[in-house]
Parts: sequence; structure tokens; C-alpha cells
Amino acid sequence: MNRDLLLLVDALAREKNVPKEIIFSALEYALASATKKRFKEDADVHVVIDRETGDYEAFRRWTVVPDDEHEEPSRQIAMTDVVEQNMGLEIGDVVEEPLEAVEFGRIGAQAAKQVILQRIRDAEREQIINDFLERQDNLLSGTVKRVERGNIILESGKIEGVIPRDQVISREILRVGDRVRAYVMKVDRQAKGPQLILSRTAPEFLVRLFELEVPEIEEKLIEIVGAARDPGLRAKIAVRSNDPRLDAQGTCIGMRGSRVTAVTNELSGERIDIVLWSEDPAKYVINALAPAEVQSIIVDEDKHSMDVVVSEENLAIAIGRNGQNVRLASEMTGWQINLMNEKDSQKKNEEEMLKVRSLFTERLDVDDEVADILISEGFSSLEEIAYVPIGEMLEIDAFDEDTVEELRNRARNALLTDEIALEESVKDVEEEMLKLEGMSMTLAADLAKHGIKTRDNLGDLAVDELMEMVDLPEEKAQALIMKARAHWFATEESEKASQ
Repeated sequence: MNRDLLLLVDALAREKNVPKEIIFSALEYALASATKKRFKEDADVHVVIDRETGDYEAFRRWTVVPDDEHEEPSRQIAMTDVVEQNMGLEIGDVVEEPLEAVEFGRIGAQAAKQVILQRIRDAEREQIINDFLERQDNLLSGTVKRVERGNIILESGKIEGVIPRDQVISREILRVGDRVRAYVMKVDRQAKGPQLILSRTAPEFLVRLFELEVPEIEEKLIEIVGAARDPGLRAKIAVRSNDPRLDAQGTCIGMRGSRVTAVTNELSGERIDIVLWSEDPAKYVINALAPAEVQSIIVDEDKHSMDVVVSEENLAIAIGRNGQNVRLASEMTGWQINLMNEKDSQKKNEEEMLKVRSLFTERLDVDDEVADILISEGFSSLEEIAYVPIGEMLEIDAFDEDTVEELRNRARNALLTDEIALEESVKDVEEEMLKLEGMSMTLAADLAKHGIKTRDNLGDLAVDELMEMVDLPEEKAQALIMKARAHWFATEESEKASQ
């Protein structure tokens, strides 16, 4: 009989193209399930098959646990009982008791048979997925097999993938039998159905389609630097040439637009803007806002934003339908873009000038005339006045050397006062919170005003709550919260490791 078991394992492994170990594991599970039916309680039964002879043994097992965790007597044994019986075991060890295993011939019950077949199917599917992933191809081309509640099931040979409803291009109608391509976002090994989760709306899908249509991208002569999409409607990609002889835009567009048209057709008519990338962020944003013409641009490195001024007739073009153009440009470049016309720009500049004038008159104790001279010379902060090379300030015709020295000293004293006040405001803030990546003294002081003084306080916040308290972009707020929570996960891992 044991020889029959080995022959069965060998036959199933060859028929299903899965490792023998998978078949052995499935048989062990099935035998354990059948043996377990002898007990009324939920016993922990384990079966071991000898891979060489086909002999097998069954055991009932109990795991040693602390007394306060002894909740399943059918599967656990309390540490106190272990000590009383002088077993010499520790928490986490397993006590085994031999059992008479069921005969292999009686394992042919339908339930056990289904267990074995299901395990084999799972292993077979896993092998197919692994073979696909080994090709390192994140683009799947297949046929629509069926549609389930808006989800598209795609079949490519033996591989099945699902395009969730929210990853299907809006207004796109896919029918059974249609040939479709999609981007592989992830592998869901917990799913009972198709394990490949696909997308036709991801920016990465757009990039992969251009890689297929433009050989120069695959050859690394041209590189796609950024991409953003409003699926089915409009998209932008930024390209740069690694070969000065190649026109990146023209190459991606193709002869008479053939290459970009092929991608557009795959994406249900999605209009695609091909933008030239630039090392200069301002120039990059100007290119991204095309076809709108930009009059001026002011870059704020600290807030990672740009104020972009366009004429009144260009404003609607720059914004685009429902804000589409500026939104895609912002997503692709990674910069927050604030569009405004000349009138709004002038008004904002006047408001900024009044703020700076007020700062200088109050903190430097000077009149409006001196403050305006500093502003006209390009000074906008106390730090600039305190630490700019003295030669630059001496070039201001309206100031003599004594005036310059006095202004610099007043600026430094004001900054020192601010620093002392800042240190005082964060004296109750947890030191580990101050060390978090992305945390500054000013930010910590602002958070302290809202009672956020520890990593746990910060970690308990939702992203929108943090953004309401302090002026932070969503990505930075999310990253800061995750940094604050990191010690929670480290503690959990440490506890698991010690068990």
C-alpha cells in the first residue's frame, strides 16, 4: 500500500507539473484531516510521510504556552503543567503523542480527495505565476474571459489576471473575447481566483506601451522621466534624450504621429502630451503646462511649489478642462503649481511685500523707508540680512558701513531671541520625536502648540488631522506619521522574535 502512495505521488507530480514535495504535503494534510475526525474536540494532528519508503506516522500535538494564554486545552498545554510533570520544555515547544494513522486505502473519501486536488491546483497556479514573474515582464496581453461585477478577468495561456473595476478606463467597454493588454500591479497570493492584479489606468501602463512602440526607449537612448494620466481622456509624459543626435519628442511621436497614435488607440483615444524634461525645474514646469504660454514663474524651494503667471487669455488653457492640464503637469513634475494672472500676481506680491516690510520694521526697529530699501535690494528674511556676505550689503548706495553693521547685529539678535523662544517651546517634546526624519524645531514647536509632544501622539494622528494643524503637503505628512509609528512595528517584530 505504501508503494501505491509513492506511485501516486510520482504520477500526480508529472501530470500536474508540480514538485513532489507539494503532493506529499497535500497527502499529509489530507491524512491529518481524516485522522483528526476521531476526536470530538479541535485536536492538532500532524502526519509525516517518509519520502523514501512511503511509511507514515501520525501525532497529536500540544504547544506549551504561558498560563494566562492557556485558552485551547485541546491544542495547548500550560507551562505550570509542564513544570509539574518535569517535562523539561520551554514556551513554544511542542508535546507529541503517537496516534494510529488511518489507512491510506480509506483516504479516498471525497472530502480528502478534494483537499489533495485543491492543494495541487494551488501549487500548479503558483508555479504558473512564478514562471511568468521570472520573465520579469509587467505587461500581460490576453483575452477577456469573463466580466464579473465590472471586474475584467483576463486569460493569457494558463495565466489569469483580474482588472478591478476601478482600474478599467472610464467609458471603455470590454467584451468577452476582446484582446486586451494591462499592466501587472501586484501579485495577490491570498486570492482564491486570479492572482495577478492588473491595471489599464496606471501611469506605468502608459510608460510600458511607449517602451513597446519606441525601440529607442528600450535601447536607453530616450528615457521617460515622468508620467501622469486622466485615464481615457488625457495624459502627459516627460522625455529626455541620452543621445544629443536624437529628438526625444519627435522620436516618441513617430512618423506622422504613428507611434503616439498606436498608444492612444490602445488607451481608448486618450490624448497624450509629450513634454521635454529639463534639469531646471522652472523650465520643466513651463514645458509641462504647454500649450499655455508662461509669462513669469517664482520658485519656492521650501514649499516645493511654483507661482506661475500667465496672461488672462492663456489662463483657461493653462488650467485646462476641469483643471486637467495644471493637475497633470503638477503630478508629472512633482511640483505644486499655483496658476494666476498678472493682476493676482501683482496683488500677491504686494501682500508679500507688506508682510516683509512689517517683519523688518518690527524686528529690526527701522522705518518703512529702510525696510523698502532692503526689499528693493532683494532681501526677504532676517537670515539673509544677518548672514549674507557683508560686501553685498555695502554695495547698497543708501547704506554706509555703520548702518550695515547695525542692521546685521539687530537681525542676529532677533534670530537669537527666536531660537531661545523656539527651544523653550519644545522643551517638553520627546527627544526621539525631535530626531524623526523630516522633523524640524519649528515644526515640533507648532505641533507642541496642539499637544503633540511624543511619537505616539504623532502616530495616532490621521494625515488630514496633521495637515490641519501644520502647513505640510500630504506626502510629507504621511511620511512623517509613518516615521512616528515605526517604533510600534519594531516592537511587534521584537516580541514575535522572542516568542
